[in-house]
Amino acid sequence: MEKEQKAFQIVDTDNVATALEGILPGIVSLLGDTSLGEITAVTDVPKGHKISLKDMEAGEDIKKYGIRIGKATQAIKAGEWVHLHNIHSVYDERSSHLDVFTGAPKDTKYE
Repeated sequence: MEKEQKAFQIVDTDNVATALEGILPGIVSLLGDTSLGEITAVTDVPKGHKISLKDMEAGEDIKKYGIRIGKATQAIKAGEWVHLHNIHSVYDERSSHLDVFTGAPKDTKYE
């Protein structure tokens, strides 16, 4: 019997899920806020990396946590590994230095 492969979709509107273990091509059960139930992996996906839940065109937004985290730099098929080889991150470095509650910069001292 094959081991069940699992990935976690954070928000139902996300178009990627996170591999909970290394994934090989085949059926992957989706956990979390998902209406899909499962996806068929078509490439290996390392543990902790993203798997595409739908076919995407170059330039399409990559959504995780219900927000845009990147843009596809090439066409990505459902079930493919999604990483820096096929997306461009839109991570805002500055936002990691802002207070979560107030939005004020934590790396600047005001006197």
